[in-house]
Amino acid sequence: MTNSKNVNRRALLRGAGAAFLAAPALVGKGIAQGKVTWRVQSHWPKASSSFTDSLGVLATALEERTEGAFKLELFGAGEFAKGPDIYNLIRKGVVPMGTVSPSYILDKAQAAGFLYGIPGTFRENWEPQQAAKNLGIEDMVNEELIPDGVRLMSEKSYPTEMVVSKKIESAADFQGLKIRSSGTMLDYLAAAGAAPQYIPGSELYQSLSSGVVDGAHWGAAIGAKSMSLWEVCKYHCKPALGFTIDAFILNEEQLQGLDEDLRQAILDLMEIRFFRRSAEYMHKEAIALSSGMEENGVEVMQLPDDVLEMFAKASTEILEKEKAKGEIAERAHAAYTGLMSDLGYL
Repeated sequence: MTNSKNVNRRALLRGAGAAFLAAPALVGKGIAQGKVTWRVQSHWPKASSSFTDSLGVLATALEERTEGAFKLELFGAGEFAKGPDIYNLIRKGVVPMGTVSPSYILDKAQAAGFLYGIPGTFRENWEPQQAAKNLGIEDMVNEELIPDGVRLMSEKSYPTEMVVSKKIESAADFQGLKIRSSGTMLDYLAAAGAAPQYIPGSELYQSLSSGVVDGAHWGAAIGAKSMSLWEVCKYHCKPALGFTIDAFILNEEQLQGLDEDLRQAILDLMEIRFFRRSAEYMHKEAIALSSGMEENGVEVMQLPDDVLEMFAKASTEILEKEKAKGEIAERAHAAYTGLMSDLGYL
């Protein structure tokens, strides 16, 4: 016979972590005083899955945890600002919170390139998570951002994969291919012979459909599906160009101006969501790619060996280029390549 007391005790212990995360916070000073609403400028268009699955989920969880005292009002790409302009919007306090790719802030923090992810280095999605959170890359970025009035919190890690409108069977086919890109991926693609250029997400579909560019990366399968990229780009390229990270950014003064219970609620939820969203994303990646093949006639295409050889050379050069940015970058390089060495990649 099972002892009911033991069962109850085990159930209590098993559920303790979930209850801590899911239950509303105890009523504190900030919650008791009244409601706070923060506007959030996203770099994701509202059509992007992350607008709903990342920002939308965070907003709901925050409102529940604070018993309605802290709400987020969400704005899609370009409503106040888009792309790299979002950082200054947050820094100036025009809007207290936003989302960005670390590739938008390469000139703001020496370690931003490592947080964004060096193409052709990591091979599994847990690896950039380890580098960002446990090996301190995110903290290194904040060493420079917080004195500038901005705090960054990693939002998720995920693969970056290209979709293209033309089949690539050799390095010659890749030469001059116009690819929408950003950050260190621009250098990576250029080194392999492509002609990459930056285009904001809100303009991406039109650029592809009109032939301004021949392909793009916007995440991987989930991004391609949610942004309708497969309508005009039927070839989905493997392997991943790399793994990258998206991020929340917050105005530091306005964050510190919150009552402690509200401040802790949003920071806790962001930390929790990073790991949950990263795992969830990989599950949804598999579903999205299968759907694209069945419903959109997408063909999964392996990049040719001669293109991959050029990518490998470019990756080494980008690592050294990022390391040369300064003392913080050197520390980020040591953490990043130390993990790669432990994994047998170097």
